[in-house]
Amino acid sequence: MRICSLLPSATEIAFALGLGDEIVGVTHECDYPPEAKEKRVVVKSAIDSEKLASRDIDESVQRHVRERKGIYAIDLLRFRAANPDYIITQDLCDVCALDYHEVMEAVKWLTAPPKIVSLAPTRLADVLRDIERIGVSAGKQVAANELVRRLGERIERVRERASRARSRPRVVCIEWLDPLYSAGHWVPEMVELAGGVDGLGKKGKPSEEIAWETVREFAPEVIVLMPCGFDVARTLRELPSVQDRPGWGKLPAVKAGRVFAVNGSAYFNRPGPRLVDGLEILAQIVHPEIFSSRPPLEAAQQLSRQAAVSSKQQTDV
Repeated sequence: MRICSLLPSATEIAFALGLGDEIVGVTHECDYPPEAKEKRVVVKSAIDSEKLASRDIDESVQRHVRERKGIYAIDLLRFRAANPDYIITQDLCDVCALDYHEVMEAVKWLTAPPKIVSLAPTRLADVLRDIERIGVSAGKQVAANELVRRLGERIERVRERASRARSRPRVVCIEWLDPLYSAGHWVPEMVELAGGVDGLGKKGKPSEEIAWETVREFAPEVIVLMPCGFDVARTLRELPSVQDRPGWGKLPAVKAGRVFAVNGSAYFNRPGPRLVDGLEILAQIVHPEIFSSRPPLEAAQQLSRQAAVSSKQQTDV
């Protein structure tokens, strides 16, 4: 089997099922496990997000959408050289991955029609079902069933322990910093399982832009910054875009020192097995009195009260 995985989460799933040796093509964002970075890259982005601030990235994305230009593109020469007979793609978010219709156009250049599995998960259960779908279609059903069983047990352990909590703090998960977007799809469900209340995100629905005043009115007791595609270090670099907003220093989460920068790219944005790691990280953040272990610094960093408040606002708090 010759597999082209056209989204990072699918690459993670394929490797987790023991299909790594059969992967012949990936995207420029497929960086986990480390072996994925050694594979032929057949998809690249038209936007160099490393050189742009959050606001600039958003404006570039919106411009591509208005002009009906794809944000991602298949390198047809590399794609044809890979000659896949099995393709994993998605039909969920054109901003996060290659458009499904572009995949179908590229397939016409192959010598023989491949098997295509298209994923569109919006909840944790969908992610588990996608693992099973890939397992069945790729001849790894036993491995898929075992992986889903283990992940399901971990989810249930978090739910059961979090249910003992005496309180359910108000939690805001921010998926983009400028403009502000609340996290959607599986994240509000993860917050609920971890014992929090997400009053801004909508379970099973896409992330959406929110007004800063809406955040202030919700008065979050915990803030989790998880910009799509960013690791902890990149999120910390973008911190001033939220710190400088009026009233930031007066939010309960900021005053209590319960602001966290997390590795959104690894544990929250991609609908793969590591979402369960993300759930466990959220549980440790929301209820440290119950979940005593702490996530590694590459996964999450808690900002001290002083660090969370910008120098512009410290005199106002």
